[in-house]
Amino acid sequence: MLDDRGTPTSVRPWTLAHCPEAAGQARTIARRLLSRWGVSGEAADSVLLAVSELVANAVRHAQPPLCLGLGCDHTTGHVYVEVSDGGPAADGTTAGLPDDEHGRGLLIIDGITAAHGDRHEAGQAVHWADIAYAT
Repeated sequence: MLDDRGTPTSVRPWTLAHCPEAAGQARTIARRLLSRWGVSGEAADSVLLAVSELVANAVRHAQPPLCLGLGCDHTTGHVYVEVSDGGPAADGTTAGLPDDEHGRGLLIIDGITAAHGDRHEAGQAVHWADIAYAT
């Protein structure tokens, strides 16, 4: 079931440390839930990749706090991923990186999701992805 913003009402949040290890923690959480939900194969790989990319982007480009939300709608056959953060970091976090070492994350997300986007809520940015799986 979706709420009025299109977010599954059963999305469960996890607070993550705002550090490079957060992507690994998020994958561990997601892997456990995907197994419980019976989502496997390419769909599970896509969810894990989306989780990694969205969390890594938040760590690299945004301020804390960092929160991961995951939900599964067996009726529609979709897994919903959302990562919220404290909004853009003030220091331009990609400064000093070669052009070929950043900027591909959203292209990856675009290629593996049914839909993705952003929304802004009081004091935070929420980046979401919707990944289809075979039912």
